Amino acid sequence: MSASKTEIVKVSCAKHTYPDKTQVDLCGLDFTVAAGERVVILGANGSGKTTLIHHLLGLLKPTEGTVTVLGKEPFRRFKEIRARIGVVLQNVDEQLIAPTVWEDVSFMPRNLGLPKKQVDEMTNAALKSLDILELKDKVPHFLSGGEKRKVALAGALVMNPELLILDEPFAGLDPHSRHELVNILNSLNRERGVALVVSTHDVDTVPFIADTVYLLARGGQLVARGTPADILSKTDLLHSSNVEPPILTELFARLALDGVTDLPASLDEAEKVIRRLLGK
Repeated sequence: MSASKTEIVKVSCAKHTYPDKTQVDLCGLDFTVAAGERVVILGANGSGKTTLIHHLLGLLKPTEGTVTVLGKEPFRRFKEIRARIGVVLQNVDEQLIAPTVWEDVSFMPRNLGLPKKQVDEMTNAALKSLDILELKDKVPHFLSGGEKRKVALAGALVMNPELLILDEPFAGLDPHSRHELVNILNSLNRERGVALVVSTHDVDTVPFIADTVYLLARGGQLVARGTPADILSKTDLLHSSNVEPPILTELFARLALDGVTDLPASLDEAEKVIRRLLGK
């Protein structure tokens, strides 16, 4: 974390035991997020990504360790910071519960008792920012998967949060919708300075959405922290954490036996390496 950036999230060896006795220990490394930073939590299904997200949202209380978000312990004082945090859950159908899109997106400012004119302005601004104003009178249940994700995101953005938390936001999206969502999130980060915490098992998206990546092994162990290039180049560690490395990374790891030392983390980087090897 840059010395000039304020730390807004810190999780230090937080532990939780579920009713079925499954224990998740978010230990190994401290999990931190700086203001304006894009952080990805990378791990296989069952590694503890959602448990970490739920700790950040105050939905779980650690039996050991500490969790602070925007200077507060979420499980004790989340009401004090909820207007500063936007959330998109993994299953957006559980998040979209109002009769219309407009009512869903406007829920937070209405719930806080803001004046109607202000609620209207904030809701319309959030819908326009995602180019979905025409959906405002639609029933969320009948929207497409990509549209539902945008509506949930509009609801998360309506209060202009400092921190946006998304749990597996790319799950079930087609390539076009995934690319569109990546562009939206990066624009929010670049233009508004919104810090991002994104959980995913989609390794191919990581280089386009992260400044910092944390790798989770099964049981919640934070086994590595670094840039996307750092983490995605650790093919043995990814395999041992039940995460399949990007195909390109696997390919170039094999080529390393013949003296190719580059390990590109994206298609663009791979193209540059191949062109250089071909002398073009």
